[in-house]
Amino acid sequence: MTHRTTRRERVIAGALGAGLLLPCVAAATPAAAATPQVSCTSGRAALAEKLRKDITAALANRKGTIAVGLHDRATNTTCTLRGSTAFDSASVVKVTVLATLLWDAKKHNRYLTQREADLSKAMITKSDNAATSTLWRQLGTTKIKGFLTAAGMTQTKPGANGYWGLTQITVQDEQKLLGLVTAKNSVLSDNSRAYILKLMGQVVSSQRWGTPAGAPSTVSVHVKNGWLSRATHGWRVHSIGTFKGAGHDYMISVLTHGNSTMNYGVTTIQGVAKAIHKDLVPVTGSAGAQRYVPTDQPGEASVPVPPTGG
Repeated sequence: MTHRTTRRERVIAGALGAGLLLPCVAAATPAAAATPQVSCTSGRAALAEKLRKDITAALANRKGTIAVGLHDRATNTTCTLRGSTAFDSASVVKVTVLATLLWDAKKHNRYLTQREADLSKAMITKSDNAATSTLWRQLGTTKIKGFLTAAGMTQTKPGANGYWGLTQITVQDEQKLLGLVTAKNSVLSDNSRAYILKLMGQVVSSQRWGTPAGAPSTVSVHVKNGWLSRATHGWRVHSIGTFKGAGHDYMISVLTHGNSTMNYGVTTIQGVAKAIHKDLVPVTGSAGAQRYVPTDQPGEASVPVPPTGG
């Protein structure tokens, strides 16, 4: 009997003849998911490969779940690892709170009040939790969600019941936020962006750890960190920062959980940061004296969580 080819068979035959790849309908499920790898692209191919290798090396043998984001406008360089993995925000969300406050004030064509300015300064420069809670209550989740929508931060979910430190964040969204803070856009006014950067540049020295580690003295540093310990995932330790100068304009986000101690997470983040700064902005001469060395006694505010923990 003559076999009559079906339309589906003809489509497949044509696709194979054209060298096209067809999705596999019933692929075998691997025994274990592959470990995510650092991915880098750049206007300078050699730089992308160097960053990929050096960030990977910095993470070798480090325990926990680690997410990394880097973008340098000057060289069109981007690196990412676990960009969409969600983490409890801890104090890193305080930059989002300030951005929401300024975005809302702009919508109402007004300046911040002295009270709001005082609360904002305490919230960012000293990571003051009480100031953050006051501003979070004032804004309410409706306004915070409104800002997140305007900012395109679709993966960020505000913490429920006033627990702003349990807001779910991702590297992808934190990089979007830092992008808005560091370049002209329609969401945040130029004055608002300058104000956020000013406060992130005035963070007290005990809280200037993390992404600034290894930054050359020729770049300006703006940072916000956070940490939190809970029964699940151990210590969450995060750092976001923006850096400008020496012909570069870049932002770094490193989010981690599953750390055995706070210091372990800090060390992991600083290893990544040192690799990035070294590759992007090589320093000749007495390199050690020209790179930022953070305190060996890092501080931060551990944020309020529900009494049951978990």
